[in-house]
Amino acid sequence: MLEIQIPKDFILGAASSAWQTEGWQGKKAGQDSFLDKWYQEEFFVWHEGYGPAVATNFMERYQDDIQLMKEIHLTHYRTSINWARFFTDYEQLIVDEEYAQHIDNVIDALIEANVEPMLCLEHYELPAYLLEKYDGWSSKKVVELYTEYARIAFERYGNRVKQWFTFNEPIVIQTRCYLDAIRWPHEQNTKKWMLWNYHKVLASAKAIKIFHENQYEGRIGCVLNPEMVYARSTSPEDCQAKEMYDLFYNRVFFDPMIKGEFPQKLIDLCKQHAIYFDPTEEELQIIKTNPVDFLGINQYYPKRVQAPKYQWNPNTPFHPEAYFDSFELPGRKMNHSRGWEIYPQIMYDLAMYLKANYGDIPWLITENGMGSENEEHYLNADGTVQDDYRIDFIRDHLHYLLKAVAEGANCEGYMLWAFTDCVSPMNAFKNRYGLVRIDLQRNRQRSLKKSAHWYQSLIDNRVLHVEEMSYR
Repeated sequence: MLEIQIPKDFILGAASSAWQTEGWQGKKAGQDSFLDKWYQEEFFVWHEGYGPAVATNFMERYQDDIQLMKEIHLTHYRTSINWARFFTDYEQLIVDEEYAQHIDNVIDALIEANVEPMLCLEHYELPAYLLEKYDGWSSKKVVELYTEYARIAFERYGNRVKQWFTFNEPIVIQTRCYLDAIRWPHEQNTKKWMLWNYHKVLASAKAIKIFHENQYEGRIGCVLNPEMVYARSTSPEDCQAKEMYDLFYNRVFFDPMIKGEFPQKLIDLCKQHAIYFDPTEEELQIIKTNPVDFLGINQYYPKRVQAPKYQWNPNTPFHPEAYFDSFELPGRKMNHSRGWEIYPQIMYDLAMYLKANYGDIPWLITENGMGSENEEHYLNADGTVQDDYRIDFIRDHLHYLLKAVAEGANCEGYMLWAFTDCVSPMNAFKNRYGLVRIDLQRNRQRSLKKSAHWYQSLIDNRVLHVEEMSYR
């Protein structure tokens, strides 16, 4: 066994979001988020009907969960403010004081437990009202309303919260809904997809501008979910497929948020395919002068591509898949519960990608984890889930991440998804991710899994034990 020292200031935390934990306790009429609306419209696609309505009932049980964080010695916890519940009027910006006080209480309880709160302003919680009235992020009006929401959140919580994120995975909603059209409202509209990408970049820059102009203590960034992309082969054609995937799905946010401008090749392609977002010079200047202070990176699995085998059908809307086909690596290790490849080396490769392309930008892993079905099969006689598969997954990914840190990557930490089992889109509670088990049959009772005790030892002892064969 190898003993790898974990740097003293390297964050070992955990994450979740408002909509995936809170439940609807106290939610008022008209306070639906996009996720709430989707759940109402397509209840049948959510596994066994579980969704955001009850979630993990964090609204009522947050003190219990924070006590467990304290017990595990967790040092950082990332969650979100539910934008849809923060206001009773989204245009007049009337704060729901009852919900805002809940966020106050959570922040205070975390600080009292020596857990640093990290807050995200939008983790898919776009108010359904704004989606229905303004077509969501299609409208610059929504950009302005979000900007004012950010201002109010900073004013209210900025004296205690020192680490902020503008968005979590800003590319996801429009990709699933408007590019791939596999989620409600199932509208295929590639131009809207790109417009939403652009408006979220702009909104992020505007929020960052407010944060810095008001000289709040701390820093502000964005949580992105790039997929480390690998070409099937070294052929120029496969490498071109990799470059195009990286351009449309990763650099579309990386470049403007870090470098302050969109890649010229992406702009040219958007114009060629009639999906350009037509920015103003003033907007581009705001993006250029307000880059992120740091990044959160969510990373779970690799993306493998090859050159497309067939010509794109010109009678269908443009899709970036015109430039690549997905590729499945023979013999790959799989998480069969989730259908994702397990490839811990993505952590090292991602770190080197960021270092090579974006210099010394500070960043940390804000999500990584192992979702598994039927965890009740792994309960021992004492009722503790023996989730050695999760321990192995975390260990292997941390191994490669710490290797990158030792080689100069500016990675500040690792946050596990998730602290407790929680609801995920469609998947609901099918795959469990938590250090803490949520027992759906016993009023969502909490209990620590084996991985929670292991993670505590990692936090306390700052030593990662790995088998020497891990790098083979």
